[in-house]
Amino acid sequence: MHKIIVFVLFFGMTSSLVAQKDSTKSLQEVVVYANKFPTLSKNIVQTIGLITDKNLLHQQANTADILTASGQVFVQKSQLGGGSPVIRGFEASRVLLMVDGVRMNSAIFRAGHLQNIISVDNMILDRVEILYGPSSTMYGSDALGGVVNMFTKNPILSKTDAWKTNGNVVYRYASGQNENRAHVDVNIANNKWAFLTSFTNSSFGDLRQGNNRSTAYPDFGKRLFFVTRENGVDMVNSNASKVNIQKTTGYTQTDFLQKILFKPNDNTEHLVNIQLSNSSDYNRYDRLTETSKGLPVYAEWYYGPQVRNMLGYKLSKTKLKGYFNELTFNTHYQHLEESRISRKLNSNNKDFRVEKVDIIGTNLDMLHTDAKGDVHFGVEAYYDIVNSTAYRTNISTLVNSAITTRYSDGPTNMAYQAIYVQQRKNLNSHWVLNDGLRLNLVQLNARFKDTALMHFPFTEAKQSNAAFTGNIGLAYNADNGYRVAFGLSSGFRAPNIDDLTKVFDTKTGYVVVPNKDLKPEYTYNAEMNVSKNTAAYGWGASVFYTWFKNALVADKYTWNGQSQIVYQGVLSNVYATQNKAKANVQGFNVNGRLRLLYNTDLTATYTYTKGTYNDGVKEMPLDHIPPSYGRVGLKHGTPTLNAELFSVFNGWKHIADYNLNGEDNEIYATKDGMPSWMTINFATNYAPSKRLSVGFQIENMTDLNYRYFASGISAVGRNYVLSCKYAF
Repeated sequence: MHKIIVFVLFFGMTSSLVAQKDSTKSLQEVVVYANKFPTLSKNIVQTIGLITDKNLLHQQANTADILTASGQVFVQKSQLGGGSPVIRGFEASRVLLMVDGVRMNSAIFRAGHLQNIISVDNMILDRVEILYGPSSTMYGSDALGGVVNMFTKNPILSKTDAWKTNGNVVYRYASGQNENRAHVDVNIANNKWAFLTSFTNSSFGDLRQGNNRSTAYPDFGKRLFFVTRENGVDMVNSNASKVNIQKTTGYTQTDFLQKILFKPNDNTEHLVNIQLSNSSDYNRYDRLTETSKGLPVYAEWYYGPQVRNMLGYKLSKTKLKGYFNELTFNTHYQHLEESRISRKLNSNNKDFRVEKVDIIGTNLDMLHTDAKGDVHFGVEAYYDIVNSTAYRTNISTLVNSAITTRYSDGPTNMAYQAIYVQQRKNLNSHWVLNDGLRLNLVQLNARFKDTALMHFPFTEAKQSNAAFTGNIGLAYNADNGYRVAFGLSSGFRAPNIDDLTKVFDTKTGYVVVPNKDLKPEYTYNAEMNVSKNTAAYGWGASVFYTWFKNALVADKYTWNGQSQIVYQGVLSNVYATQNKAKANVQGFNVNGRLRLLYNTDLTATYTYTKGTYNDGVKEMPLDHIPPSYGRVGLKHGTPTLNAELFSVFNGWKHIADYNLNGEDNEIYATKDGMPSWMTINFATNYAPSKRLSVGFQIENMTDLNYRYFASGISAVGRNYVLSCKYAF
């Protein structure tokens, strides 16, 4: 596979020496929204990944799987209903998720592995942009490693005052997880008003993993047992006859979107954006596979329904008089819910921990544009209110009792404010300068009401952090498609409620306790990228180095002078999130594209990342660093037929490169670490008419058994996918 990538890159580079004159014409200019207003990508120094292929966007099980299938982002999974993006070695609360210009990251985004991205319905996505590297100048706290910027479809106005209706009905079935998804979207509009309604209902059964295992690890990933409760007794059931069926992984999800667009004139738009996402309970599969003394540790461990509700309003103005030509004002309210429910084998004690977060936010962005470039000025504010409750139910007597909450149980909130400016200046016809500066202010207030259970040595945690972040860079755009860019940027992340106040066992015998003396994390990044793009071929390479200061990592700790405490009936080693001295992350990406025949392209991408941190005593691997990964694809595309044969692959992650005290989850890997793997996949979409299209895919054609690094569930085996779309 690596040889194929080298071939694509080598051929792309050498062909620039012999290309005919017509093959050096540049591709159509690409517009991105990385700076919040539409901008030509060539004028932005920062590396940006763009996903606009509707087949890729809409023909995946969820939004996380889009990133995996693209080969541009590594994604971790702890259960079927999961997906935690990793950008340049940063994950979870260190990667900012955005949807339609609104921060998804809440005050309880954890540093471990997340599944929040699946609450954005991929069936209504219009595009996804991935911003690589620190992006705090434009996006604030949490954008240490980058940003995943998701944009849903907008209503489309009609050209006349007569009302017009159109829409789509989609059905998708996948054999690997018995997936059934039904989607409908309807656009009703005239030349001033437009209403877009979208609804998706998704049902997933138990995930079947691949049967083709390595001879070195013949039992890896096998689901040998599952637990049921019968007549008030926990029963450990054998799954020996169906070891590839990962029992109890199924779940359901419902997504609704309503947008209302009003355009009274050519220069003004009002947009109301309503998004509702609600899942069923879904099991934490990795926890349900843990054993102790030959028996399962847990009889039950599942997340309660994941709820994401958003109500937003956006005002857009163009052709303004005065210094600023354009303006967008975005205000929004979000309500989030998540819960964790667990019960150990043969125990009557069932623990419920429930979190609710209410978020109010607003953004104002103004843009001045002239022949020399543009100046972008913005202000934003977010306010998060966290409510954390917990209780234990004796399932035999139905008596409730108190247990420790996951987060502080008193009034708890976080406030984010920022002011920022970003400039793009055309130095001449080839050189463009990017620079920007941002002032961040973040406050946290947390109170602990019930301190008796954990014997807290404090009753409140308060922080107020201010930080400057910035970026500067130059890009050179040649007439023949060559481009060179170099940039410096910094990132900032204020410790959140999860960092400061969490009490939780990330695995049996390992309990994390609060540490109120945390400081903000910072990243300082340098990167360089070189590329050339023409209609006939393209290639690119980027290299980066990120210095990670005050890195928050979990390490051994003492609680009231004790290195071990009894937590949920288990004597557990005490850990806490702490600022370590320093860390660094470095890596590179190479990619290539070659036009073989009319509308037929060969593409390849390969990413390598390495990270280490030093605690002042010794150097060790930084957690969350993925193995090398990439994608190679041969694609043919016409208005009638799209077909692609492609491979997605990961390199080895040897156990010596794991952080054994962090979130790398070595207990779910082999004794040697996570083996390398490569899948062969085929996807096609045929549109016999403008109204009807049919898609067919075969994922993991060789039925390979494999698992993504740090994941607690094996990936899907051979998977047949059928989809049908009817437009009206």
